[in-house]
Amino acid sequence: MTVLLDLLKNDPRERMQRQRHPEKANRPDTPIQSKPAWIRVKAPGSAEWAETKRIVRENKLVTVCEEASCPNIGECWAKKHATFMIMGDTCTRACAFCNVRTGLPGPLDADEPDKVAEAVAKLGLEHVVVTSVDRDDLADGGAAHFAATIAAIRVASPGTTVEILTPDFLRKKGALETVVAAKPDVFNHNLETVPSKYLTVRPGARYFHSVRLLQRVKELDPQIFTKSGIMVGLGEERSEVLQLMDDLRSADVDFLTIGQYLQPTRKHHAVVRFVPPEEFEAYEKVAYAKGFLLVSATPLTRSSHHADDDFRRLRERRRQQAATAIEPAALPEDRN
Repeated sequence: MTVLLDLLKNDPRERMQRQRHPEKANRPDTPIQSKPAWIRVKAPGSAEWAETKRIVRENKLVTVCEEASCPNIGECWAKKHATFMIMGDTCTRACAFCNVRTGLPGPLDADEPDKVAEAVAKLGLEHVVVTSVDRDDLADGGAAHFAATIAAIRVASPGTTVEILTPDFLRKKGALETVVAAKPDVFNHNLETVPSKYLTVRPGARYFHSVRLLQRVKELDPQIFTKSGIMVGLGEERSEVLQLMDDLRSADVDFLTIGQYLQPTRKHHAVVRFVPPEEFEAYEKVAYAKGFLLVSATPLTRSSHHADDDFRRLRERRRQQAATAIEPAALPEDRN
């Protein structure tokens, strides 16, 4: 079971009165297109989903599933899969695709790493994903907080594997090294889109910095699985997606996820195109041909969707790859 939760001090209902995206308030409305049949999902409402919701509310937690308007919330919460989003609910950046609240975040909760670790241990998780908002206001971008959370989980639940989904730590010297030294099992950092779309979709980030970040993880610790994801439907060209795959393989990234961009509100970037399932299947085949250990490419793919199952597959494929590499070479024929 994989759980990703956002541990916050206050009841989330109290925060709903604050404006979620003040920087987008004056943008013109963009019509939200009707979703095609392959995007639609069942509305949540199972008994298991209700139980997960009850636990979240009773413990005054906020989930990234809700904050980011994930379409898979019904499926995941029915399986009691959710995600830990640390360092608050307010991001210092204002990406055009993201529904997480933006503004000036509050101070870090020094007890949060232990709270996360305690929750992981109580839930008996085999695999946990920890993500965060961007914290450009912090000298290290929150790197030490990530490291402390990983360390706390290791102490409280030694058998749990840890996956992190980090910001880019742009202009934060030594931040990446701090996180890698904590030895997460999977290091995920999403490129989100192709480089030509960064100015309009992800203006606070730098494409090649993000690629280099992932490459540097492998240089520091080759045993850590690296992972990255993108959205399609933002106006990118197929050739750009294929080039992005090459860039990630040059950085020795193991796992690629590709999903359909869905517009959270009329103030966010418009969906330029709904990509049909067969194109996702084609992307998956090409990505495997380029050498990724694992690829997930479907309209509803999201970074942490099925993370526990995917981690087991990653480990098995690395094991198979290693076994193939050490097979003895065929002996030359005896010519005597």
